[in-house]
Amino acid sequence: MTDEEYRAFYASAFARLVGQVYLLTGDVGEAQDAVQEAFIRAWSRRRRFAGGDEPEAWIRTVARRIAVSRWRSARSRLAAWRRHGPLADVPAPGVETPLIVAALQRLPEEQRRAIVLHHLCDRSVDQVAAETGAPPGTVKARLSRGREALRQLLDEADRSDTIVTLESRHV
Repeated sequence: MTDEEYRAFYASAFARLVGQVYLLTGDVGEAQDAVQEAFIRAWSRRRRFAGGDEPEAWIRTVARRIAVSRWRSARSRLAAWRRHGPLADVPAPGVETPLIVAALQRLPEEQRRAIVLHHLCDRSVDQVAAETGAPPGTVKARLSRGREALRQLLDEADRSDTIVTLESRHV
């Protein structure tokens, strides 16, 4: 099947396949998404759809499998939610958050990752070491150096903010 033939096939079969998958899933939005995903997957196989092959049957089967897979994932998420309950309310970021993010971005990636995992994700040094593939001693060194660099960067930001505030009062 050439590219042009595939495009024509898509134009003629999409609505029909959505209707069929809708009857299987009971959700028109899910049917549209699943059929679209199946057509995307079929694009790389379009040259194999020749002669006796039935591209519509292949796409319908793939779309049904995609819909079932999504349904199973949703069911698993619901079961987990029922087991664990809703997530606790997370407070909104404070006014200092942009300063911290900007300071973290200026740290070397290894130090930033160690600080975020240890201090913000509540991971132990051993857990950070396992996740990053670095020895615990290296993680401790990265945390120490990163905290010191972060302190200096935040002090710098605080001093510049104070200067801007003082300068704006004299205007």
